[in-house]
Amino acid sequence: MPIVRVRIAPSPTGDLHVGTAYIALFNYCFARSHGGQFILRIEDTDQTRSRRQYEDRIYEGLEWLGLRPDEGPHVGGPCGPYRQSDRSDIYREHCARLVASGNAYPCFCSPETLDQMRREQQAAKAMLGYDGRCKRLDPAEVQRRLAAGEPHVIRLAVPKEGVCVIHDQLFGEVHYPFAQIDDQVLLKSDGMPTYHLANVVDDHLMGITHVIRGEEWLPSTPKHIRLYEAFGWQPPVWSHIPLLLNPDRSKLSKRKNPTSIFYYRDAGFLPEALLNYLALIGYSRPGAGGQADEMFSIDDLIATFDLKNVSLGGSVFDMQKLLWLNGRYIREKMTPADVLERMKQWRLNDAFWLPIIQMMQPRLETFGDMMGKSKFFFLRETPLDPAAVVPKGREAADLAAALQCLLWEFEHKDDWSVAGVEAAIQEVVAYLNWKTRDLAVPLFVVITGEQVGPPLYDSMSLLGKDLCRMRLMTAIQQLGAPGKKKLAELEKAYKSRPPRA
Repeated sequence: MPIVRVRIAPSPTGDLHVGTAYIALFNYCFARSHGGQFILRIEDTDQTRSRRQYEDRIYEGLEWLGLRPDEGPHVGGPCGPYRQSDRSDIYREHCARLVASGNAYPCFCSPETLDQMRREQQAAKAMLGYDGRCKRLDPAEVQRRLAAGEPHVIRLAVPKEGVCVIHDQLFGEVHYPFAQIDDQVLLKSDGMPTYHLANVVDDHLMGITHVIRGEEWLPSTPKHIRLYEAFGWQPPVWSHIPLLLNPDRSKLSKRKNPTSIFYYRDAGFLPEALLNYLALIGYSRPGAGGQADEMFSIDDLIATFDLKNVSLGGSVFDMQKLLWLNGRYIREKMTPADVLERMKQWRLNDAFWLPIIQMMQPRLETFGDMMGKSKFFFLRETPLDPAAVVPKGREAADLAAALQCLLWEFEHKDDWSVAGVEAAIQEVVAYLNWKTRDLAVPLFVVITGEQVGPPLYDSMSLLGKDLCRMRLMTAIQQLGAPGKKKLAELEKAYKSRPPRA
């Protein structure tokens, strides 16, 4: 039997998502339980959104959790490079093989042509998707247009008859008629691969034996199976893990919950408690029962790990249950000396304290004032009186909308320096046509829980984006979050605003 090799392949378009950590946990445990390897691959084919600093943050988050890859961009390995943007020649070579064998074809349709095709399909209430017109072009015309340098993509040729059968370790046999599967773009007009081509080529060349990924990729699996067939390769064993859910059973998202791993780190959660909780809500340990069996280490999980025990009903992420479990770890698994050492690693250290002291020193009369004045830097949540925070002449709904715009501005904010925080706030102030103090004053209370204190932008920069976002989300709920329709209208208006002069 070949050595088990599994991977996670996140896109570096944001911080490590708790859902990615959830999938990574099952991959890691599966690999370790079989004496195999756990690989990190960076899928950065979306060059407009990918950032190298987010790649570094993905690795940092995995390191904090203790899910260390055996191979990857930061540790090397025999199957590199492990960053897709460094593998472009490999994808073009393999795509050319598919075209030569008739399993893929050039498509010259412009965006306008594709839009018109979609409108016609919608009007006819037909299935949406590419209609294959370029697959039917005369070979001589194809060569003429390629020789002329006409822009084109490469599409996968999918048969329109028969059924694709997926043999999934968790879902059993899953059937997809080929007629419902689009001729997927494999290579974009800029020469970069899409997820589907890069995913399959990399999994094969890196010797991935088992693909363990989120359930949302199940409908894409027929395209991947078709690619394996076209290349003449043996596909891996498939396992699709049900998604993490909000308590209302919607998909876990940053609009409703903190999803960045760094929120949990910065808020003072223990990584072993977070991993324990993710396993607890997504996996049924054989013979477990009662509160005593709800606390277990990752080594305990690996010792009896079996993918067939992954829960299929969807795992509800309940913050209160996580808090309860994390508290038990602090009280039951640690000595006072352990707590002190972990708090030093967390935020009771020179690197975090010194900037606070620099901000607070002009405001101190005795050392005894320090803790009370700086406590908001260490709190998971801050107190808020909604009635007292609304600026004069404004309604609670106005402030909730302003804070929501600020949340959207923070979502794509890579620069979390003092200047970066100020720039984000000024974007929202300009859009609303407010005075800066109309937003800054209530925002100060939202972030610090106090009426006065150190400079707002400096405080937010040190506190970190994830804790600031969570405090904004909490304040919006307390002020009265916009309904779904108003939220959609606000988002459309804010994101389509003209650029500032």
